[in-house]
Amino acid sequence: MSKFQESLSRFCITAEIPPPKGADASSYLRIAEKTVGRVDGVNVTDNQRGMMRMSSLVFCKLLKDIGCEPIWQVACRDRNRLALQSDMLGAMAFGIENLCAMTGDFPTMGDNPDARPVYDLDSMQLLKAANDLARGVAMNGKPVKNVRPFFTGAVINPFYEPFELELLKTKKKIAAGARFFQTQPFFDIPSVEKFLGTVKGLDAAFLIGVTPLKGEKMITFLNEKVLTTPIPAEVTARITGAADQTREGLLAAAEFVNAMRNRAHGVHLMPIGQEENLPPLLDMIEAGK
Repeated sequence: MSKFQESLSRFCITAEIPPPKGADASSYLRIAEKTVGRVDGVNVTDNQRGMMRMSSLVFCKLLKDIGCEPIWQVACRDRNRLALQSDMLGAMAFGIENLCAMTGDFPTMGDNPDARPVYDLDSMQLLKAANDLARGVAMNGKPVKNVRPFFTGAVINPFYEPFELELLKTKKKIAAGARFFQTQPFFDIPSVEKFLGTVKGLDAAFLIGVTPLKGEKMITFLNEKVLTTPIPAEVTARITGAADQTREGLLAAAEFVNAMRNRAHGVHLMPIGQEENLPPLLDMIEAGK
């Protein structure tokens, strides 16, 4: 059982740190070092939003070497089943135990819009392949030796409409082996409570996404480019009306995290371009317990 899996028996905190846009990961690793022992897992994105970055698997290994518990995100967009299984065996060799499967954003959204998408598998097929491989069976039905288990999960968008379709996909992912889900960011408690009511009774842990808002520019970007539901007006007013918008955003996020302690299995921190603010955010969370 991975350390991350064990942490789900209590209130769990994971954080997202993307690989660098280059071959030098030192600045990102310095940030990650400040989270060791303070978060239960570090998500490593896989060319998120179709933007080219360092290999997510390699960055997971670098994180593991400094004492972090990596959660390896794997997108189906860029690799066929041969490459995906090859990478999963590599992850086992590296001792990477946690895998978060996703289909992946279309390349036209990113910085290489002419890239050819693969999508040989979808996230549900990837989950099944990962769990079968961990049992020693490849997708072609042939045995594979010296394998290790994965703790597998996926993502869910609570704001997708119609949500019935998203819920159906979630149930299929659970049937394929997903044991945890990380959500898109929430910004108000009533929305969280409504969502948790819809997934109550499902055999998986749900980690509520939390994103600190840096200021008005970030709010506009998220509303226009990322989120499917706008950030609530009262939250926007709180951040944009503050003398120090970045600090106010961190404080609001910390308060939100602590409000989740008796509601959810845990939270997933997504700083989105402000990874350097993860340590001070964790300070505020710990101070407000």
